[in-house]
Amino acid sequence: MSDMAITFIILGVTVLLFVWGRLESDLVAVGSLLALYLTDVISLDDALSGFGNATVILIGTLFIVGEGLNRTGVTAYFGERLIGSARGSGWRLLVLSMVGTAILSGFISNTGTVATLMPAIVLAAWRVRSVPAAFLIPVAFAANAGGLLTLTGTPPNIVVSDALEAAGFREFGYFEFSLIGVPLLIVAIVYMAVIGRRLLPERRGGSGPPLVGQEMEALAETYSLYGEIYRLRVRASSPLIGSSLRQSNLGRRFGVTVLQIEPFQGGTTRFEQSLPSAVRDRVEAIQTEPPALPDPSQPLAHNDVLLASGTPDQIHQLEVGMHLGVLPVDEAAQELGDLLSQEIGIAEVLITPRSSYIGAVVSEGAVGTTFGVQVLGIRRGDRLLESTEPLQFGDALLVRGTWEVIGVIAEEKRNFVVVGQPEQIAAQVSALNIKSWLALSILTGMVALMVSGAVPVVIAALLAAAAMLVTRCLTSTQAYRAVSWSTVILIAAMIPMAVALESTGGAQNVADALVDVFGGLGGVPLLAGVILITTGFSQVISNTAAAVLMAPIALSAAAGLGVDPHPLMMGLAVGASSAFLTPIGTAPNLMVMAPAGYRFRDYTRVGLPLLVLFLAVSLAIIPVFWPL
Repeated sequence: MSDMAITFIILGVTVLLFVWGRLESDLVAVGSLLALYLTDVISLDDALSGFGNATVILIGTLFIVGEGLNRTGVTAYFGERLIGSARGSGWRLLVLSMVGTAILSGFISNTGTVATLMPAIVLAAWRVRSVPAAFLIPVAFAANAGGLLTLTGTPPNIVVSDALEAAGFREFGYFEFSLIGVPLLIVAIVYMAVIGRRLLPERRGGSGPPLVGQEMEALAETYSLYGEIYRLRVRASSPLIGSSLRQSNLGRRFGVTVLQIEPFQGGTTRFEQSLPSAVRDRVEAIQTEPPALPDPSQPLAHNDVLLASGTPDQIHQLEVGMHLGVLPVDEAAQELGDLLSQEIGIAEVLITPRSSYIGAVVSEGAVGTTFGVQVLGIRRGDRLLESTEPLQFGDALLVRGTWEVIGVIAEEKRNFVVVGQPEQIAAQVSALNIKSWLALSILTGMVALMVSGAVPVVIAALLAAAAMLVTRCLTSTQAYRAVSWSTVILIAAMIPMAVALESTGGAQNVADALVDVFGGLGGVPLLAGVILITTGFSQVISNTAAAVLMAPIALSAAAGLGVDPHPLMMGLAVGASSAFLTPIGTAPNLMVMAPAGYRFRDYTRVGLPLLVLFLAVSLAIIPVFWPL
């Protein structure tokens, strides 16, 4: 049996396993790589070539850049502003959601974009008296279409551009994709606003990702924090002046927990008073430090405000003993939400049956001192516990600490179970601070380097990822977690399949068949064939894998017909971003399925007309900008 026949057999089995869906796609891709090597179709160097490929490194790096934007609240901030602009209109919410999703997807991962915007869109859907199912398929399709706005919008764009450069042709410019991406996005939005929304189901789906406000309200009620969070002002006669929390030992003496220290600001300066109110508010927002854990060694001063948690009796004793002015906080849930930041979070932690903390006492430093967190409450079944009671299996602790430490606690699976999804809550903290502007500046610098061509695209992305880490926009642990390693492995493991198709002549045979069937009819029919075949692959396997497989075929077809490969490669990129017929075509399609309660056929009913429109518009526009 020839190497070409073996390659096509392995390719066929790989595609069937992708469609079957019982095995992880990255595992299937690695299996195809091993099969090609063990049958001597490719060498060891070819088998491992994908893991050192610049495209693979670039895609992995972009996950880190996108996570930096998520962690600093940039994507959540703009998502909230976008949803607020809908002003109660379902039609306006649909259009604005698609526009905002597409724009964000042009610069960061479409998966990260949908994950960030989906909670706000789900909540907004109920506010306009609709259901999430009326908005989430359009959002997923907008994320896919938005990938065609820039080179880094979606991995297939990078694949086709790198394939052109490797073949000795001019690679696509950073914004060159927008020449076709903008018209297709307009078509998608108009179609969804006029026709597609009428085809969407109206059924209620499952529960969406956790929303910050609802989570904080539930925690405040569960741990009876209403009436137990207070603001305490340090009076001129207070003995706390000049001393620190460590020196005063308020926790042990009065049983209270100081959540935050708000230093007295002393009013605005004359310069700040001269600024317009809108500008002054923006300056104050940038200068305001995000909520942080109180520094136990920080000296307290007159008019400083302590945000503290404790029972009314404990707070009264503290008020009298330390000469403080006390103001109860009625909105405990809002106050908990205000204590969140990109660095500081709140989570509920359960004690496991084999935990080494069983029998430990919180008031003696168990959990709190060990991990550097604040324990805001302890609950055993329906009963709240004092911090002096020994912990038992099943006890629930409400803790506040850095998101990084909460992640460390979550890793201590023998001792704890972290309830809920703190990582998703962290991504919803939308208050901008200095790190948010740093992240935006880093993104701008990365795009500028990519557009200018001063350095290779992959180097620009690596510099941006390094800047995100150096400026502490995210930690190294968060960076590693942000990378979708299954996606990286999938792409790296599928590149040898493309090498095998090319080296065995398989790509040339498929290209010859394309030329034979469509070439005699002209360049446009050949372009239609490339788009349709790529689109077909994209419905059942990763669109990136489809682009990797089709790139050598499109290049060979262009050579066979003697035409410029750029229009065919752009058509390939369009086909890879047109996975509208199934939920398994792209990650955004799959992400919205459960929250909206979609079924498989919902995608086909809504997506098929849009796919036909994409094909027609592409055949009309691509030859204009990239002549055949």
